[in-house]
Amino acid sequence: MSDPTTTDDSNEFDAIVDAPFDAALSERYLVYALSTITARSLPDLRDGLKPVHRRLLWTMRQLKLDPSNTFKKSARVVGEVIGKYHPHGDTAAYDAMVRLAQDFSLRYPLVEGQGNFGNVDGDNAAAYRYTEARLTKTAMQLMEGLDAGTVDFIPTYNGEEEEPELMPGLFPNLLANGASGIAVGMATNIPSHNVAEVIDATLELIDNPSVEHERLMELMKGPDFATGGQVIDSAEVISQAYRTGRGSFRLRGVFHAPEADKAEDVAAGIERLGGGQWQLVITEIPYQVQKGKLIEQIAQAIADKKLPILEDVRDESDESIRIVLVPRSRNVDPELLKESIFKLTDMETRFGLNMNVLDATRTPLVMGLKELLENWTRAQIEILQRRTQHRLDQIERRLELVEGYIVAFLNLDRVIEIIRYEDDPKAVMMAEFNLTDRQTEAILNMRLRSLRKLEEMELRTEKDTLLAEQDDLQKLLESPARQRTRLKKDLRTLRKDYAEDTKLGARRTRIEEAAPIVEFSMDAMIEKEPVTVILSQKGWIRAAKGHVDLTQEFKYKEGDALAFILHAQTTDKVLIAGSDGRFFTLGCDKLPGARGFGEPVRTMIDLESEASVVKMLVHKDGGRLLLASTNGKGFIAETKELLAETKKGKQVVNLKGTAGLQVIREIPEGHDHIAAVGDNRKLIVFNLEEMPIMARGQGVMLQRYRDGGLSDATTFILAEGLSWKMGGSGERTRTENDIWQWKVARGAAGRMPPQGFPKDNTFG
Repeated sequence: MSDPTTTDDSNEFDAIVDAPFDAALSERYLVYALSTITARSLPDLRDGLKPVHRRLLWTMRQLKLDPSNTFKKSARVVGEVIGKYHPHGDTAAYDAMVRLAQDFSLRYPLVEGQGNFGNVDGDNAAAYRYTEARLTKTAMQLMEGLDAGTVDFIPTYNGEEEEPELMPGLFPNLLANGASGIAVGMATNIPSHNVAEVIDATLELIDNPSVEHERLMELMKGPDFATGGQVIDSAEVISQAYRTGRGSFRLRGVFHAPEADKAEDVAAGIERLGGGQWQLVITEIPYQVQKGKLIEQIAQAIADKKLPILEDVRDESDESIRIVLVPRSRNVDPELLKESIFKLTDMETRFGLNMNVLDATRTPLVMGLKELLENWTRAQIEILQRRTQHRLDQIERRLELVEGYIVAFLNLDRVIEIIRYEDDPKAVMMAEFNLTDRQTEAILNMRLRSLRKLEEMELRTEKDTLLAEQDDLQKLLESPARQRTRLKKDLRTLRKDYAEDTKLGARRTRIEEAAPIVEFSMDAMIEKEPVTVILSQKGWIRAAKGHVDLTQEFKYKEGDALAFILHAQTTDKVLIAGSDGRFFTLGCDKLPGARGFGEPVRTMIDLESEASVVKMLVHKDGGRLLLASTNGKGFIAETKELLAETKKGKQVVNLKGTAGLQVIREIPEGHDHIAAVGDNRKLIVFNLEEMPIMARGQGVMLQRYRDGGLSDATTFILAEGLSWKMGGSGERTRTENDIWQWKVARGAAGRMPPQGFPKDNTFG
């Protein structure tokens, strides 16, 4: 590979570099990744801000948009930001600004907006030419000390301006407002917290650096989201997440009915309407869940019949959230309705905790709660030291001038004489009174009117005050203990603005472990109604309301006819058996109505094209079925093992060659024997106990054949005899009591059946 060559040494941007593509790509992608991590997506633990947010606040401060001033157009702010500090799109900058103003996104908003800044329904903010903004008191607290030498200022992207490296204020923004972002290969997701609790935990850490994690969690109980809600995980789960900096919380919306008469109804969110009627009221939704989307989810669940116990959902919200759920009947269990809402919608979500932040060296680290507070406290101590040193420097410069003024006052006539008659008064004064250059310049620049104010007592009082302050600050700078005491004092002062009894400081999110999840079946929510299920020979299925006469004539498509018909309830499951040994499950409540011809059953189940439906029956809990194939093998299956969760069904009977599923018979309670008859018209009877109970397989041989295979099989009570249906138009039944002579061991060939046995070799 040749050495790098350039076409023009005078312009490095025109240089042509000959390098391996993979190395060049890797190097450039690494630069991009590091830039994304350190300068875009992850917050700084010291102020909890990303660069775009920091630049927005700095710009608004430069525009003097503090809380006491009037609003200015958002377009003005966005233009300043992207023009001077943040060379990105206006949409990105405005979206970031909008989020800082949304009280449902930020626990403690940093921007006060005027106009449409979006809402909890998920509607977007108006364009920036229509909205106005200014800073909040919280933002001013976060930026407090910018003029006191507390932080370094760095050049902007083009070197024309300067911007602060971080915001030095005491407001604990990282934990107070949280942060989220996705970088390259890493991400962060930090929930918001209650400022008073964060300060309490910090004070405890300052007093006791070796404090246990459990003690910190007693003071800072967990997240405090802007939209309230309830964290339902146990204290142990929450504590472990904060110990490691990784974990997740289950967050629920809140049912609350402030207008209810009874306290228990208020807490349960139940409003009584009279006549036994009631409705549920939702007043808080999980963080980052759009109210409109949540209502759509509930409405869709009703439309899809996933919530048959719910009649309607109404949005009665104004400034506060109020979503009303109307049950289908007054007999619905409110707790069952709540659990179903939690399970089927975003009324219960999971918030992932990932406290990945940039430390003071701009290194991304995942920190636990204690480590994060330690780093933040250390940063605040450093800011306090820099503020103190800056003030000491100011005092030193002022003392220098005051001492010069005192000299001038004591020698006022001589000073005036020097200024009037000397060609170089500055040099003469410096030499005669031993003054510094700054002192001399200050004296020479005084106005005549100021001479009347130069009273010796005032100057000496100011000097004494400055010396006393200088002494206190010097002691503060030299004593870590004094610094910790000062930090605690400042934190306690800040805490008063966010105390529990203030509107902004009151905790919104409840930390309360939920009762064990109520396990409920979706079937329990289906309203029980009688239906008649009809399946045609060509596979069209439908369900008629009510239990109609099974002999009634129904309309079918041309060339089609009845195959199976049965009575069921909407709460039942129908088992459909294919000739390939696969069983499928359909809910009666989901079957099409009987006004038309129904729908093809193959659209509901994945029945192979070469297979056909050989049986349809209602699933019964605790039941047993006799299953047998044409090759004479079979077994007993419990009905609970036949239920399938998907359209693909469940393979139950394994078949080989050309064999097909031939017999599916329910085994009534008390039956003790099996009778089987082959295509060769030979009958065999044996004990039911000889048949194995299996969930899947081929089974065992019921009867052996030289030619043909199994025709039919059934179960019966030996003492009552074997019965079969006679031919003809009637429902005549014949019973053979003297059946002992056909009883042999399972797997025998059998003998010819009693006289009068049906010629089709079936038991009917």
